[in-house]
Amino acid sequence: MYTGGYVADISIKRAHHLGLQGAREAADTMAGRLAEKFDLSGDWQGDVLHFRRSGVQGSLAVSDHDMKLEVTLGFMLKMMKGPIEAAVHEQLEKVLAAPARSSRPKTSEAKAAAAKKPAPRKK
Repeated sequence: MYTGGYVADISIKRAHHLGLQGAREAADTMAGRLAEKFDLSGDWQGDVLHFRRSGVQGSLAVSDHDMKLEVTLGFMLKMMKGPIEAAVHEQLEKVLAAPARSSRPKTSEAKAAAAKKPAPRKK
């Protein structure tokens, strides 16, 4: 995976059972959370999300069975590698533990709750 010619400081590969669309949704969710926390911006090129900010660049490649994350940190951020890597692992755990809401089928309880609407009042 291309990281601008630099060796990745953080390299993580995780298997998943979300399928390609679910993995893309999970990657978007994770990218959104990390963007808020670390002020990252990114864009998709095929099935690879490239992201950057001053002192950080990387990519998250998704497939139907795994995710590969590679991050290169600038000199000043190398000192923060531990907390950054911990935050990335935490976000990966969260997004891979629960399917994205849009792709999760409703349970029978959720369907029943949605079907229960207050009866219209008679005048």
